[in-house]
Amino acid sequence: MNGLYKIADSHTHIYPDKIAMKASKSIGDFYGIPMFYNGTVKELLENGSGINIKKYLVCSVSTTPQQVMSINDFIISQCLEHEEFVGLAAMHQDFNDVEKELERVAEQGLKGIKMHHDFQKVYSDDERFFRTYKKAEEAGMVCLLHAGDDRYDYTRPKRIISVMEKFPNLKCIAAHFGGYKCWEEAYKTYKGTDNLYFDTSSSLYSLKPDEARDIIREFGSDRFLFGTDYPMWDAKTELERFLSLNLTERENSSILYDNFINLFNL
Repeated sequence: MNGLYKIADSHTHIYPDKIAMKASKSIGDFYGIPMFYNGTVKELLENGSGINIKKYLVCSVSTTPQQVMSINDFIISQCLEHEEFVGLAAMHQDFNDVEKELERVAEQGLKGIKMHHDFQKVYSDDERFFRTYKKAEEAGMVCLLHAGDDRYDYTRPKRIISVMEKFPNLKCIAAHFGGYKCWEEAYKTYKGTDNLYFDTSSSLYSLKPDEARDIIREFGSDRFLFGTDYPMWDAKTELERFLSLNLTERENSSILYDNFINLFNL
């Protein structure tokens, strides 16, 4: 399928085997989309091996403050076991020891933080997350933020812009072309920005190839990362959708692998 490009999957969710199926189903129920996979590490690796995925950005989302440390311990353990994994910590708006926990996970090798404010029922620019953003900005940790959903206001593009205005040196990825199911709004809102990255996950199934290509070229291919949103989508299908955009080889190489390596200093 892919003999030309090395790939980094910049958006995957993994869960312990005993809860993976339940966790995956809850995501599917939230979005009304059937999951392709059950969210285990084993299936992630099997899914990616056929298309030359060399690196995986792995994460999980904390919906209560009590889950933060156990999720982070799981992600750390999987990164220690699988050298191809790059891990992100979970964080919750009501977790108390933010700075201490982010220092702990950074010492254990995690490279950033994943937040899904729709799941967490809080605005992306809520002040309760300012300590997290500030610590990440100071430490050079990357924040992967779920962006957009036309059903809610929690993660709309204006919220992401608000975060970046307050923390202009934050390394931040706005997932899903910057605004899941509100892509036109995202395009207009982010126009003129230069301090924000985007990923391709959960977008190419809906965006027309010329729309996606125009967005990428408007903001620059050096600011986009390829992602599958495992367990939601199939890696082979997502790669086919991406390659159908008919970008140049340099653009493909940048988005599929090089930008990820550069952003995470690997």
